[in-house]
Amino acid sequence: MVSVLVVNDQSLQRLALRMLLDPEPDLSVVGEAASGAEAVGMSATLRPDVVLMDSHPSRANDIDTIRRLARPHRGPRLLELADATPHTPRVLVLTPAGHEGYAYAALRAGADGFLLEDAAPEELASAVRVVAAGDAVITPDLTRALIDAVRQQRTGHPLPRTSDLDALTGRERDVLTAVASGWSNAEIAERLSIAPTTVKTHVSNILGKIGARARVQAVTFAYESGLVRPAA
Repeated sequence: MVSVLVVNDQSLQRLALRMLLDPEPDLSVVGEAASGAEAVGMSATLRPDVVLMDSHPSRANDIDTIRRLARPHRGPRLLELADATPHTPRVLVLTPAGHEGYAYAALRAGADGFLLEDAAPEELASAVRVVAAGDAVITPDLTRALIDAVRQQRTGHPLPRTSDLDALTGRERDVLTAVASGWSNAEIAERLSIAPTTVKTHVSNILGKIGARARVQAVTFAYESGLVRPAA
C-alpha cells in the first residue's frame, strides 16, 4: 500500500485529490496539509511514501518546502519522535503549464516528478505509483523545456559539478549520456551491449555518486556538468 500526503492550500482541491486516490486499492491518503510548514511537520510524523504537492511560482516558499521534504535534517521536531531517523518521501509536484523554469528550480530542490494540473485522474494515480517505486515522472514536453532552462541558465564557464562528474567511471558516463538522451534501460542495454540488470546497477551507482534521487535529476546533472551539451 502506497501512503500519500496531499498538500494543497485549497480545501476543495485537497478533498478532490483524496476522492481520486483513496478508491485505488493500492493507494491511501494518510493526511492533508494546507501549507508548506504543515506538510513538513506531517511528513515527519506520518512518514508517507509520496507527498503530492500542488506548487506554483506565485508562492515563494514552495521551493523551500520541496527542499525540506526531499532533504530533511534532524531537528527538534524529529528528536521528539520515537524514530528520529529523518524521513525522505518521494515528492510529486502538480504544476501549471507554462512555468517550466520554475519546474527546473523544483527539480533541483529534490522533486521526483512533475504532473500538469490538468492531468487525467488515471494519470495522477499512475504517477503516484511510479514515483513511489523510485522512478521519475516527467512529460516529454516538460523534459524538453527543462533542457531549455538548463541551456538558458548556463554561464560561459562550467557550473561547479565537475568534481561529481570525475567520480564516474567511463562506463557510468556512457550510461548517463544515454539516460540524458532519453533512452530507456532496455535501449541502453541493447546499444551498449550489456544486460538490463547491469544498466540498473550503473544508474543506481550514478545517482549515489552525484547525489541525485531520480533519473530526471541525473539528466539535469548531465547538462549542468557539461557531459551533455544542449543542441543549439
